[in-house]
Amino acid sequence: MEKRIITDISPDRQKQATGWLNLEPVADVEVTSESSEHPIEAALLSNTERGWRAAQPGAQSIRLLFKKPQDLHRIHLIFLENAIKRTQEYVLRWSGDDGLTWNEIVRQQWNFSPDGSTRETEDHTVALAGVTGLELTITPDISGERAFASLEKLRIA
Repeated sequence: MEKRIITDISPDRQKQATGWLNLEPVADVEVTSESSEHPIEAALLSNTERGWRAAQPGAQSIRLLFKKPQDLHRIHLIFLENAIKRTQEYVLRWSGDDGLTWNEIVRQQWNFSPDGSTRETEDHTVALAGVTGLELTITPDISGERAFASLEKLRIA
């Protein structure tokens, strides 16, 4: 019989227990900007609910750099926009060579409207082995208006 103290859960066991990868011990994050009220951790860590928001308008990137290669099976994104009508585009890419090359997973657009569609939830099933980096690029308004990028949640498994 194998015995474990459940308060001492390793990152691999945490992933199995929750289904989502605990990013804090396994990845570093790079971000082009962040508002002080809505830092990137607010979208990446499971104990927060505020989400991330850019400090400046225009296209923004969020990059997860894994400390050791990861096998990814699912990427879950939630975007919220309650204030303005806009068409957002996001692109997900992955790298298996520490960011020397990036491979596109998905490129998608979504129309937000305060009186209708205010929430975009995307759940991508993937089969990626040996991932050393995951990049999300958000163009908050493809029309060129000065909108701010935001991300409510990013979870990966």
